[in-house]
Amino acid sequence: MNFLYNILIFKATLLLQILSIFSKKLKLFFDGRKQTFSKIDVLKDENVIWFHAASLGEFEQARPIIEELKKNCNQYKILVTFFSPSGYEIRKNYNLADVICYLPLDSRSNARKFVEIVNPKFAIFVKYEFWPNLLNELKLNEIPTILVSGILREKQIFFKYYGGFMRESLKAFNHFFVQDRNSKGLLSSINFENVTIAGDTRFDRVSKILEQDNSLDFITEFKNNQHTIVAGSTWQEDEELLVNYINNEASEEEKFIIAPHNIKPEAILALQKSINKKTILYSAKADENLSEYTVFIIDTIGILTKIYAAADVAYVGGGLKTGLHNILEPATFGIPVVIGNNYDKFKEAVDLVNLKGCISICNQEEFSSILMKLKSDENYRKLTGSINQKYIQENLGATKIIMNYLKTQL
Repeated sequence: MNFLYNILIFKATLLLQILSIFSKKLKLFFDGRKQTFSKIDVLKDENVIWFHAASLGEFEQARPIIEELKKNCNQYKILVTFFSPSGYEIRKNYNLADVICYLPLDSRSNARKFVEIVNPKFAIFVKYEFWPNLLNELKLNEIPTILVSGILREKQIFFKYYGGFMRESLKAFNHFFVQDRNSKGLLSSINFENVTIAGDTRFDRVSKILEQDNSLDFITEFKNNQHTIVAGSTWQEDEELLVNYINNEASEEEKFIIAPHNIKPEAILALQKSINKKTILYSAKADENLSEYTVFIIDTIGILTKIYAAADVAYVGGGLKTGLHNILEPATFGIPVVIGNNYDKFKEAVDLVNLKGCISICNQEEFSSILMKLKSDENYRKLTGSINQKYIQENLGATKIIMNYLKTQL
C-alpha cells in the first residue's frame, strides 16, 4: 500500500500541476511550494517547534499554543506550515511565527529533505492532518510528535480493514490530544491508548477575543443602535437567502452587515447590484454618512471577528453546501447563531444545535422565519445567545492541558 500511495502522490502532483494552468488557487498551491525549502533553510541548526495546519480553521486551533510557547518558551523558533492557500494567504504574515510556508507535497524525497533541514525539537499536527511519508520521517528521526484538537471519524481509512499502512503512520505520534470521547474510543479500537481528551483549543482562542477592544467606529455609526444581522463568510447560496430576505421581508428597523467569503470585485459588485436597499461597500465608506445605509458589504478581510461584536444575530455561511465556517467567534459574544443544515462534521455546531443556541435552517422559509422571530422576541434572542456564551465558557482549558504536557517534554 505504501508503494501505491507514493505512485498516487506522484500522479496527483502531475495532474494538479496541469490543472493549475487553469486555476488561480492551484497556481498559488504550486507556486507557493516552490519557495518552501528556501524559506525553511534559515531554520538549520535552530531549536524549532513545527506546527502544521491544513488551513485557516486549524491554524486558529494552533494559535493559542503558539502564543503560550512564545510567552513561556521563547528560546524556540516557531515554524508554521499550511496545506491550503486559503490558510497561508491570510496568515502568511502572522508575527509570532518565525517562518510560515506551505507544506511540501508528501513524497518520500520531500519528506526526507524537509525533516532533515528543519530537524524540529517537536512537531505538532492540528486536528486531522496525516501525511504518511512525513510522519514516517519524524518517527525514523525520533522527533517527538503530537496531535492537538484531534477529531476522528469511523469513516476514516485508519478504521478500515485496508488501512494498515495509515494505521502504521499513526505510530509516529507520541500522544493524541483529542476533542471528544468518540475519537478516543476509535483510537483505542486500533490499539492506541496514548490519548487524552483535552477538547478544542479554539475555545481558549475565542474566549480571549472578549479581552480585546472590539469596537469599530464605522460599524457603530452604521448600526446606529438598530437591530443588526451580521452574515459572515457567506457563499453564493447563503447570499441568495439573505438578499431575498432583505429585499422582500426585512423591516425598516433591520440592518445587515455581509462579509462574503469571496471578495473578488466581480462577486462583490454582483451582490451589491442584487440588493434593492441602500447599500455601501467597506472600500467606499470614506466621507459617507453610514447611518443612512441598510446594508454594509465588507469587501476586505481581517475584521469580521470585531464586527460580530456589534451583531444582535449572526448568520455563519458555508453550512448549506461548501463547508461551515467558524461559529465559535460569534458565539463567544453571546448572540444567536444561524447556520445551514450541513454541519454534522463540526462538533461545536452539533453541540450548539442540540443545546438550541445555534439554529439550523435549510430553506428560505426557515431562514426568514427564524430571523423574524429573533428580531421580534427579545427574550428568546437573549436566551439563545446566552446558551452560546455559556457553552464557550464550559469548554475552556485545552491549551492548558497541552501546555502542561509540552513543558514536561521540551
